[in-house]
Parts: sequence; structure tokens; C-alpha cells
Amino acid sequence: MKTLLAWSSGKDSAYSLHVLREQGVEVVGLLTTLNETHDRVAMHAVRRSLLLAQADAAGLPVTIVPIPSPCPNEVYETAMAGAMAAARAAGVEAVAFGDLFLEDIRRYREERLAGTGLRPLFPLWGRPTRALAEEMIASGLEARLTCVDPRVLPAAFAGRAFDRRLLAELPAHVDPCGENGEFHSFAWAGPMFRTPIAIAAGAVVERDGFVFADLLPLASAA
Repeated sequence: MKTLLAWSSGKDSAYSLHVLREQGVEVVGLLTTLNETHDRVAMHAVRRSLLLAQADAAGLPVTIVPIPSPCPNEVYETAMAGAMAAARAAGVEAVAFGDLFLEDIRRYREERLAGTGLRPLFPLWGRPTRALAEEMIASGLEARLTCVDPRVLPAAFAGRAFDRRLLAELPAHVDPCGENGEFHSFAWAGPMFRTPIAIAAGAVVERDGFVFADLLPLASAA
């Protein structure tokens, strides 16, 4: 089944790619929304150059869907409908998502794909998130937190590695995978990539109520 994977640049979508391949699912490409104003992955604030580096390391093409900032829901839905129609015309049969347990998000995705001829897949759905986070780390997945919601997680977590130390220090009310929006990440190494993506830490800024830790391609670090 030819499958397109919704790609946020973070650990959940990266690990979804690994799991899908382990299950024998043919992932034929990645699909990402990019903020037109900043030319970065929406919410994760990851640079286009790093997104393209991920796609290259995964050995897959990436379809970029540009969206404005802010993006009204009707604009988002129109843009995604166009991307879904193009995917179906290209022979794609399913779209996979890295969602973990938010029922309303899953229902929304299923409703949007209804009637398109595309089947929704949720390879990580329902897994206990602490065990899943441990599994990701044990697999060799490496990621850094690129966005933190300071209302629920101290700003100092922005830029930190997603590792066992971080899991041990997360406040009890924060989901270990950040599924409630507590944090977002960028995956730079792991079994889903042919080679690691060289990165360096950039500036940490607060904007629109969130704390963002920029990541730079290593060649640009200077």
C-alpha cells in the first residue's frame, strides 16, 4: 500500500516512519506544511534546509504545502485537500499520521480523508506514551526540543535533547511525548535515517506565547 506520511519534522513522525517500514508498509513520500512567513515547519519552527536534509536522510521525496501565518482553518483545509488530491492522482493509497491518543485529532483526520480514496493510518496510536518515549530513545532516535509551551513546561527545556534525562526531569503533568502540545521536536538521527543530520544550536526566542530553540545546519553554525 503506497503511503504518504504526514511529517512534522519531530520524533513522532520520524518514529512512525521507522514503524511503518518495520511493518512492511511502502512509504513513498513525506508531506509537510511550511509557514510562508518564516519558511519554517509550522509550530516546530524548523528551517526548510533541515526539513530537506531529513527527507534526503530518509531517502524520500517531500511534498511541501505552504500555508500563511496565521492560517485560517478554511485556508489550511483547502491547501491540504489539494495535496491529498494530487497524492491520490499519483497512486498514493494511504496517509499515515504520528498521532498518539487525541481522539478529536484522529476523528478530524478521518473525516477529512473520507471520500478521497485515501486510507488513514495511525501506526503509533494507543501506545502508552512513557513506554513509547523509552522505545524511541532505545531505538537510537535522536531529537532536540525546538518549541516549548512555557505555560506548562519551563522555558529552559527548549533546545534540550530528547533523552532519558529529559524524561526523568519532565514535570508530572507533562506527557512524555508532548502529545498535548507541551513541546515539539526535531529528529536528527535514528533508524529511519541513512545518516545523521548535522546540526548546531541557534538562538532561543520567545514569540507568540511559545519558546523556540532554533537549530542550524552545521555548515551554517558559524
